[in-house]
Amino acid sequence: MRKILIIGAGKSSSYLIKYLLDKSQSENLQITIGDLNVENAKKLVSNHANVNIIHLDVFNSESRSNAVKDADIVVSMLPARFHIEVAKDCITYKKHMVTASYVSKEMEALDEAAKANNLIFMNEIGVDPGIDHMSAMQVIDRIRDNGGKMILFESFTGGLVAPESDNNLWNYKFTWNPRNVVVAGQGGAAKFLQENQFKYIPYGRLFRRTEFLNVDGYGRFEAYANRDSLKYQNVYGLENIKTLYRGTMRRVGFSRAWNVFVQLGMTDDSYTIDDSKNMSYRDFVNAFLPYSPTDSVELKFRHALKIDQDDIVWDKFLELDIFSAKKMVELDKATPAEILQKILMDSWTLDPEDKDMIVMYHKFGYEIDGEKRQIDSTMVVVGEDQTYTAMSKTVGLPVAIATLDILNGKIKTPGVQIPISKEVYTPILEALKTYGVQFKESKVPYLGYNPLNI
Repeated sequence: MRKILIIGAGKSSSYLIKYLLDKSQSENLQITIGDLNVENAKKLVSNHANVNIIHLDVFNSESRSNAVKDADIVVSMLPARFHIEVAKDCITYKKHMVTASYVSKEMEALDEAAKANNLIFMNEIGVDPGIDHMSAMQVIDRIRDNGGKMILFESFTGGLVAPESDNNLWNYKFTWNPRNVVVAGQGGAAKFLQENQFKYIPYGRLFRRTEFLNVDGYGRFEAYANRDSLKYQNVYGLENIKTLYRGTMRRVGFSRAWNVFVQLGMTDDSYTIDDSKNMSYRDFVNAFLPYSPTDSVELKFRHALKIDQDDIVWDKFLELDIFSAKKMVELDKATPAEILQKILMDSWTLDPEDKDMIVMYHKFGYEIDGEKRQIDSTMVVVGEDQTYTAMSKTVGLPVAIATLDILNGKIKTPGVQIPISKEVYTPILEALKTYGVQFKESKVPYLGYNPLNI
């Protein structure tokens, strides 16, 4: 039997494991799942005959290398920073490797060794990055093949709550790592290209410079800029493009309210709060407001942020119960961002019956035969439950399909890579359609970049 090693059985692995187990008999597969918590894996496999679950500590070199040595291909679903040791073992024992994470400098440095050993190290094969790459390149390549010239590319993705589970004023719940949501946009100004001009949005203004999008059947969304929209300009072959912008989607109104946290400093992760363990939520909020012997915390909050009491934004903060004197932080030496995350998790954690949703939106502006045209392409995936989520579906299925395509020789080009070639994206996107992961394209009048929105 052909042996697949999956390292990590977290929330994004449910569809990955199900897909490979469903194919295990017809494809002659033996699946080994290695995790620190074997109970997580056991819940996903239902005593399937073609699976083996092992306790695996990625920091135990002997345990890790023995597991890699025994596999034909390795899938790492670990946090990105832990991939590299697995990758080095894959070079040593000449095994292919698949991850959903961004290509790190350490991973990129293994490209020459991977090629020398005819190994495929496929990275960025989840949803974002992953499906965004593949769906974008499919349309970009088609435009080029037909003689068109790309002049605009915008791409947006959002991990959101499904409409039927959208029951709070923020229209948002945590569907992935809460920490990443709280610190989003930090670490430098957002950078993009607009009509041949470089544009920058500093963090303090990021959530007040939004673009608006409409998705048929799902309504209106807003998007704020990703930190570096130019990262894939050369990778996508868009060196001469006039407009290039990538952003994160939220429901309209989220960014305006979130900007309040940014302006107060509550998303800062660079220092710790003294005596944070004994703080109430009210104490935490008050720590960022001016002293007043007479005004309440609520009044100081509204005055500092110029929020009227009949403003829907005010209701959003009341809903979070951030002014509670009874709820305690209970985190020792915590940063503002860590405390804010705890407060938000009280209100934004998915309930057992809730469903998540992934939304993706691409805009392709191009010129052909002297005429400017535009294609808009959208994808919406709604989760089934808290195990088979939209996030796990759009991350896990591309990983699983790529793994099997490598084993079956459909993907042949060796080296450290991301899924931007026709050899990779054509069969994967076609396979994803059978699972309801597909894009709806529409031809629209070319509008260019809307300067009123940014």
